[in-house]
Amino acid sequence: MMVRRRRSDRSGPAKLYSPGRPGTGMRPIRQQFWLGIAAGMSSEDAAVAAGVSSPVGGRWFREAGGMAPSHLRPSTPPLSGRYLSFSEREQIAIERAKGHGVRQIARQLARAAATISRELRRNAATRSGGLEYRATTAQWHAERAARRPKPAKLAINAALRRYVQDRLAGRVLAPSGAAIRGPVVPWKGRRHGRRQHRRWARAWSPEQIAHRLPLDFPSDTSMRISHEAIYQALYVQGRGALRRELTACLRTGRALRVPRARTRGRGKSFVTPEILISQRPATVLDRAVPGHWEGDLILGLASSAIGTLVERTTRYTLLLHLPPLPEHGLRPRAHNGPALAGHGAEAVRDAIARTMASFPAQLRQSLTWDQGAEMSQHARLRIDTGLKVYFCDPQSPWQRGTNENTNGLLRQYFPKGTDLSVHSATDLATVALALNTRPRKTLEWRTPAEALNEVLCSAPNRARPSAAYASD
Repeated sequence: MMVRRRRSDRSGPAKLYSPGRPGTGMRPIRQQFWLGIAAGMSSEDAAVAAGVSSPVGGRWFREAGGMAPSHLRPSTPPLSGRYLSFSEREQIAIERAKGHGVRQIARQLARAAATISRELRRNAATRSGGLEYRATTAQWHAERAARRPKPAKLAINAALRRYVQDRLAGRVLAPSGAAIRGPVVPWKGRRHGRRQHRRWARAWSPEQIAHRLPLDFPSDTSMRISHEAIYQALYVQGRGALRRELTACLRTGRALRVPRARTRGRGKSFVTPEILISQRPATVLDRAVPGHWEGDLILGLASSAIGTLVERTTRYTLLLHLPPLPEHGLRPRAHNGPALAGHGAEAVRDAIARTMASFPAQLRQSLTWDQGAEMSQHARLRIDTGLKVYFCDPQSPWQRGTNENTNGLLRQYFPKGTDLSVHSATDLATVALALNTRPRKTLEWRTPAEALNEVLCSAPNRARPSAAYASD
């Protein structure tokens, strides 16, 4: 007996075999993954949160070059209701397995019968040779059909590609015009290590290249490209045009792009949210109450350093003497051993404790520091001195503006590029005295020493600090 087929089936294309297996994650799962990346999570954690394995998340991150594709970004509007969703396709598969007809399924989903009919014919699984309908496979077919791939501009414009490659990775030239090869650095597929040779190139940034094109080709509109298109050609797999190893010519040298939220969350493990500068009392900002300090290290040659403490209200300055240990430069530092350079966490803690011990409790209220590892023992410092320690946000030196300004003044005595370990504690006390006896405009031309003396005199029966201006 001959089985008659519908005219629409007879007029359509022949059965096609599946071009592969469906992907691991559908659009909602991938969107959830990139939402986790945008929140600063690692690719492994974002993958687990989205319900897929960690290797799959790492592969998605590498294939996209570290940035979410445009159709999966959190700012992308949701799909229009005219398209079937994955949940609707799951309902279609369930009802189809029960033997229900097209019109009955359409009534349950409030869709046109023609929509359900097309869905069953277009997106059915074909691997078994029949037209068995499965929701995951149908969703995969629908997403593949919705793609509108567009060739990259650098892939189809050879002149533009040569211009970009030459400005990005072209060899540097000597004044005589001869090309200089520079160090030979093999491409390893990842970012260069610290204190390693880097490839010499012209190394224009993508933004410089994009804005230079209109000046070099004012009348040729085909020689135009955005800096984002150059970045995508470097980082996104499948965009072609530029080789991945050219990322070594970028200033950062990153093999993958880093989401902005990940850099914001980058900090030290000893810095917890409750001791960030945002939790510091509001009374510290107006400088009306003395006793709040800002601190930092100024660095010199051979890992030498000097600690600086500045009181916010009076601008009174203290210098911490941090001499290197005798073994410094003679043997490598032992794992988890003391910092031989002299400005490790324990040495800085002890120096601050010795210096602040001579001040009354009213002048030991808080200390604001950056997120340097030398302050990792802040909890012990708080116990020893009573100072509440707060940390600035990463890469935010302006949050310690008083200390940064004082460091600039100190560079007149301790220039950059010099060995700071040659200065004794007496030398530091001398420089501190010079700064503390210098009139300041912000203090109405009083000196920091005079301002501090007024504070101490206003508090009766308080022990006065010793005359030392630097810790030993």
